[in-house]
Amino acid sequence: TTGPFNYLIIAGGASGGTRGGGGGAGGMRSSWNNETSGGGGSSESQIATLIIGNQYTIDVGTGGASVNAPTWSQGTDGADSSISGTGMTTITSEGGGGGGDSSPAYGRDGGSGGGGGLANATSTGGSGTANQGYPGGNGNPGGSAPSGGGGGAGGAGTSGTPASPSPQSGPGGPGLASTISGSSVTYAGGGGGAAHTGYGPAYGNGPGSPGSGGSGGGGAGSATATHGTAGTDGLGAGGGGAYGGSNPWYNSGKGGDGTVYLRMATSIYSGTQTNGTVTTSGSDTIIRWTQDGTYTA
Repeated sequence: TTGPFNYLIIAGGASGGTRGGGGGAGGMRSSWNNETSGGGGSSESQIATLIIGNQYTIDVGTGGASVNAPTWSQGTDGADSSISGTGMTTITSEGGGGGGDSSPAYGRDGGSGGGGGLANATSTGGSGTANQGYPGGNGNPGGSAPSGGGGGAGGAGTSGTPASPSPQSGPGGPGLASTISGSSVTYAGGGGGAAHTGYGPAYGNGPGSPGSGGSGGGGAGSATATHGTAGTDGLGAGGGGAYGGSNPWYNSGKGGDGTVYLRMATSIYSGTQTNGTVTTSGSDTIIRWTQDGTYTA
């Protein structure tokens, strides 16, 4: 079938760390309407043709599972999303990188990188993937040991600021808007970093402040003894970091599940797909998947 077939592929976002860093958003790749892909990348090439009668596989990446104190750990990476099948080159967006903890404190690499965690020394944010997402922010030492926000498709996570009187953990990086659905929707925001609200006064500072989630569904980081906020499902957003406290222990925010779109002229739409939601916009048909499915050309 002669195209073009346009796509938007967003991977699953990562969860935040239990002691700090926000989760990175899932990678974002787009061929629609000259819109940029994540990480400042250019719009990608459309799918020119699909083979009539062939079934193409749509994999939608799930968000990384939340992690729970007292087993301090980095956040869980998001899963990849992709379109694949005979007659085309597989197109994959990479899952977001988990937020840092205190040991190891670095954020994990991914579609967008996770933020650095709470530590007594600077902890680096994870790297993003070229043409998919941005890096996470760094954690920093000092009162309340502020952590970094996870990267988003539209910008890097912000580093924690240890400045007196009120240390500030980093917000998640912003997401990126697309109109492939027929209206403008912002996807793939990074998760905010957590803050320890008790250390600040001991170091002569005010209590630390957690970071907000990035636009595009990123989850906010937590203050001491509260849960991190989950990234939004269907947007591939990162989850917020958590500072655990004790009895009970508290969870970081899970990453948001990703999504995949195919958009084509209605005149070439085969009418055969599984697990997607079909809509129209003008002379085009749009299929959106929020779970694994197929399209038969």
